[in-house]
Amino acid sequence: MERTDILRGLAARGADTSPQRLSDLAAELGIPVADLFVVAGHPVPSELLPPARDAEATGEFAYRVSHCGHAQLTALEEFVRSLPRVATLEPPAPSAQPDSPCGGPAGSGGSTVFNGLLRNRGFGIDELPFLGLSRSTLRTMSSRWEPSPHRRFQLCAVAGPLGWTLPDLFAVVDEPYAEELRPVVLCRHVGWVLEAAVPLTTAQLVEAAEEADRLSAREDQGVWQPVSQGSVAECPDFA
Repeated sequence: MERTDILRGLAARGADTSPQRLSDLAAELGIPVADLFVVAGHPVPSELLPPARDAEATGEFAYRVSHCGHAQLTALEEFVRSLPRVATLEPPAPSAQPDSPCGGPAGSGGSTVFNGLLRNRGFGIDELPFLGLSRSTLRTMSSRWEPSPHRRFQLCAVAGPLGWTLPDLFAVVDEPYAEELRPVVLCRHVGWVLEAAVPLTTAQLVEAAEEADRLSAREDQGVWQPVSQGSVAECPDFA
């Protein structure tokens, strides 16, 4: 069975899949375990969620990561994974939901999956780097998943920061995928760094953001620059 068929099946009927089976599938597919719990409609164990941390530091980190090229992203991911995992008594971050979260059961629709994947990384809408979508569009995606002629573009925009391939993400929200589709601004290699940073504390996020700046040689202009460098054109996935 192809991986997209497996993912589509989990999204439709995953409630009956055991947590152990989900963990095994996550290892086979190379997808974070917490993400498969979301797709299958299972509650995510607290130990898989990020600790409570400062939203501003989270957003600054993501923004600075988005300025790294592919070689720099590889080095940054190694740096992030080298940081010690600090035991914390703080609870996991609260659900990264918009003002009007989707009310359906987990895994029942695209909004619920989108919200769950954001929560697994400790992000709210306002902490995401520039994706080529407005904040209002992202909030709409988070609150309802109605048919839209823009859905394929939206999925291409959010897949990269989530660290998901386009075929996989299209499969779990049951949208038709076409091979000519490409990420909009950021590719999944950015998302790999953001996923690696899930266990980091606020202080470690600040440290990792400084390392991202060092690697990218990004010059601080003293004001927020809304458009990231991006490197989709150079992504090896589409060479």
